[in-house]
Amino acid sequence: MHRPTALGGALAALATAAAGVLVAAAVSTTPAAAATGGTGTGYLHTSGNKIVDSTGATVRLTGINWFGMETDNKTFHGLWSSNPWRGQLDTMARLGYNTLRIPYSNDALKPGATATGINDFVNPDLVGLSPLQILDKVVDYAGSKGMRVILDRHRPTSAGQSPLWYTSTVSEATWIADWKMLAQRYANNPTVIGADLHNEPHAEGTNPAATGACWGCGETARDWRLAAERAGNAILGVQPNWLIFVEGVSCPSGGLSNVWDNDPSNDEDCGWWGGNLSKAGQFPVRLNVANRLVYSPHEYATSVYHQAWFDDPTYPANMPAIWDKYWGYLYKQNIAPIMMGEFGTTLQDPKDKVWLQNLMAYTGTGVSGMSFTYWSWNPNSGDTGGIANDDWTTINQAKQDILQPYLIPPTGGGTTSPAPTTPVPTTPAPSGGCTATYKQVNAWQGGFQGELTVKNSGTAAVNPWSATWTWPSGVTLASGWNATVTQSGTTVTAAAPTWASSLAPGASVTIGFTANGTAAAPGAVKLNGTAC
Repeated sequence: MHRPTALGGALAALATAAAGVLVAAAVSTTPAAAATGGTGTGYLHTSGNKIVDSTGATVRLTGINWFGMETDNKTFHGLWSSNPWRGQLDTMARLGYNTLRIPYSNDALKPGATATGINDFVNPDLVGLSPLQILDKVVDYAGSKGMRVILDRHRPTSAGQSPLWYTSTVSEATWIADWKMLAQRYANNPTVIGADLHNEPHAEGTNPAATGACWGCGETARDWRLAAERAGNAILGVQPNWLIFVEGVSCPSGGLSNVWDNDPSNDEDCGWWGGNLSKAGQFPVRLNVANRLVYSPHEYATSVYHQAWFDDPTYPANMPAIWDKYWGYLYKQNIAPIMMGEFGTTLQDPKDKVWLQNLMAYTGTGVSGMSFTYWSWNPNSGDTGGIANDDWTTINQAKQDILQPYLIPPTGGGTTSPAPTTPVPTTPAPSGGCTATYKQVNAWQGGFQGELTVKNSGTAAVNPWSATWTWPSGVTLASGWNATVTQSGTTVTAAAPTWASSLAPGASVTIGFTANGTAAAPGAVKLNGTAC
């Protein structure tokens, strides 16, 4: 829902802006290996209220949103930071986010679209690439880590959200054509599992003269349920293996209540933009391919809008009944899976911490709980903040601590675009020691990017762990991630982050970095003083 600046609350009105009609050709991309373990094997489908993989095993998507491709930058935000794009995905995966929801606008898909806001020193491999080419790289790398990707049509243009799935300048035909293009582009890549058709359909106009998105009203131009069927079936005609994620509306009538007309029949109970699926039981989305539908509500806290239910004297005990009414019943009655596509808060109001704790408990624990993608990784979401802090490297531990028990980390995956791997010069590891391998990810004039993987080959956990290595004179650290990385002279130290201080027996940690100087493998690697 929320961008670098706050968009207000459930009843906010947003203007739409003009955009040209997109014509795009299908482009092939290297398929990432099928994800395994934490996000299942092969393509996903549904069974009752569960999401299951190609073997029938239940999968719970516990993901995060990384936005920016829907804004004027037309690509992921944070690419301007000192943390390389791969380092950010590394951290997301290691924290336990197994799915990435990627918002985009149709502007970013246009031929000739230009990605901006990229630090070419930190991310030299992205320079000159189109938004779609950058998306390809993110998809491939996420897939190599076992993550899944959901594409989210967030805005018709980069100017702002729209209550309907089309505007005067971005037609329904363009909306569907772009979805078909994306479905073809990633048709053979099981990392990309589905389409979130349109972000936050919502009410506009005052009842009875509603002009916004309704649910079940039967008007072709406004009934979001019918539009979701048209787009979903068009996508499944191209890629029948995708899941179709359908958000709710705000007010089922598609209009705001007129509190001045003294006519209660025009007043209704409205929820968050995209968050009201109360009519989906009566008017379900009907798709031509069975077992592909996932309902995807949005849910927010007081930092977004102070809804009346936050002031109920029974709060937070009143919240489960509200969630049941708007969308939880679909899961509890085994009608369809729920994948809560957005939810978030700054945690500045004490009520919000209680809200987040209770909401997570409501989703259930373990693999059978409801799926979700938290809003957001980005720290520059004006009304929620992010999991990442302003440096795009360290994390907001208060939020992470609440989410952590519900996260199912990705496992497996394969490699894409293999980079040369150079073994680190090692001495024989003593019993209870460690091993180390090094991979040079990229190099450019005056610098390089690498990953050092250190494995605890001992029989006891190392807590807290700390790895050290040496570089030749003239090589200096530029940035590091997955640890607190510092340099003194020719010695580099990577200290364990607070959220992953222990390295279990047999476990490994991959420390990413960029450096200035001639590319060189780390030497004399040690784990807590023991040579690897």
